[in-house]
Amino acid sequence: MRVVTWNINGIRTFRGGIKKALDSLDADIICVQETKVTRDLLDAQTAIVDGYNSYFSYSRGRSGYSGVATYCKDAATPFAAEEGLTGLLTTHEGAVGCYGNQAEFSRDELQMLDNEGRAVITQHKVNCQDKEEALTVINVYCPRADPEKPERKQFKLHFYQLLQRRAEAILKDGSHVIVLGDINTSHQRIDHCDPSDKDDFDENPGRKWLNVFLHGVGQEEEAVEAAEFSEVISTLPGSGGKFVDTFRYFHPTRANAFTCWSTLTGARQTNYGTRIDYILADRHLAKGQFVAADIMPEVEGSDHCPVWGQLSCSLLPSTKPPPLCTRYLPEFAGKQQKLSHFFARTDQKSSLPEQSETLPGSQEEEEKRENLSPVADKTGQKRLLKSDSALSKGKKTKSVKTASNPQGSLLSFFKPKVTNVIASGDTPVGQRENRQKLDAVAPSQISRTADVSATAGGETELRCNGSQPCSSTEENEQRTPTPQAAKKSSSSVFWKSVLHGPPPPPSCKVHGEPCALRTVKKEGPNMGRQFFVCARPQGHVSNPDARCNFFEWVDKGK
Repeated sequence: MRVVTWNINGIRTFRGGIKKALDSLDADIICVQETKVTRDLLDAQTAIVDGYNSYFSYSRGRSGYSGVATYCKDAATPFAAEEGLTGLLTTHEGAVGCYGNQAEFSRDELQMLDNEGRAVITQHKVNCQDKEEALTVINVYCPRADPEKPERKQFKLHFYQLLQRRAEAILKDGSHVIVLGDINTSHQRIDHCDPSDKDDFDENPGRKWLNVFLHGVGQEEEAVEAAEFSEVISTLPGSGGKFVDTFRYFHPTRANAFTCWSTLTGARQTNYGTRIDYILADRHLAKGQFVAADIMPEVEGSDHCPVWGQLSCSLLPSTKPPPLCTRYLPEFAGKQQKLSHFFARTDQKSSLPEQSETLPGSQEEEEKRENLSPVADKTGQKRLLKSDSALSKGKKTKSVKTASNPQGSLLSFFKPKVTNVIASGDTPVGQRENRQKLDAVAPSQISRTADVSATAGGETELRCNGSQPCSSTEENEQRTPTPQAAKKSSSSVFWKSVLHGPPPPPSCKVHGEPCALRTVKKEGPNMGRQFFVCARPQGHVSNPDARCNFFEWVDKGK
């Protein structure tokens, strides 16, 4: 069997071909994180994929945020499935169970840990050396510790603790366990592009937790780490070292093997990233059944890349998916229709956002709403309701005559209008002479050598080569600008002095190339200020093709 995990940074990564994308990953169980889709935005195209059965977890508090999903081939249909780690979201039969000791958490804390839609658990049966065994796959999207929000650091540590308790409880119950997904912490220095930038690298609480959770850190060092970590986060007695990082199990010394890069700095071009996506298996399963594991940096579409693992055991599918399967949801099972279907017929494809070339970085900036639900034309609905109301009250409707000419395009409103057109018989002598001169000039000559403009009074004026008027009459020679034209000219000068464009970019000192303009978005005294940096992608300081350290504030006076 083959398993794959991938932080897709929005379900739109699969838009236009979800089945094709799943098939290309060539796996029996595909776990994706950061779907950014909530229950109300989940459509049939995403939930029901031919040849697969899917299981979703959604954020309860924010739309377009977090979320995980597990797609299983029909030949890998699980026997049980559950949303979340706490058991509070399970209201049906077919749950996985085995929740461990949760006494240290209040019910509100447990509810908050599951409300962001960060875990889906599926339990399968596998044939390992002619022996039927249970295998539980825990698909997680662990929180990020925002430096500007101290409470999120504690939230992340509590999530790690709850994850460990649940995984070890299932393992103790007799099932093999695979924990996979975006763990959001690079474990060792070899998993980080530049660990020297972080003075407290080894003191990071997330790394200390991984040292306890994973086997192979070194028994003496592990005991010290466990003792120190107990001050930060509580762990089960003797619980350290029950899982194995399968990638490091097969590639213990491979460097520059990263799974996440910042899209804001173009760091993927220079492979300046971190390895924060893992397939973690219990020690007996890793050593007895795993035959290979690796990353797929060549697969694009997100700021993360997929990670895969291959096992020698074969899957024994269930004859029926568990109740959590999305095909059983009322809106997809034909039991209930959405209310919006009764008011308007919408084209779902037209509502979906187009794939942009530059994807937002899920680890570096706030998540934005990626999936838009089809919305009917509210204006049209209001007009329809208004007319229906009028008819229901018995009021007479007033017919409105439509114009015989069709409505012009938007550009027609911006074209110059010719006003005060005088009939040829009433044209003054001076203007008649000018018109005769215009008629004598070929159109091609007019376009190259002359400019025909209309004055405020509606008179036509011929200018040769953009200079003085070509009229020989004293009236045209002595013509002075109108007050309206003078006012317009002074207004134009004023707005040009105020609304000037961005300053010309300087060249960086190392590469001699034009710099990129950036804006400070972090709250503080410099928020909103603009600055120039080297336009090349971010990379290690020793990489000559990477961004240099050029920095220059934009002078407000420019």
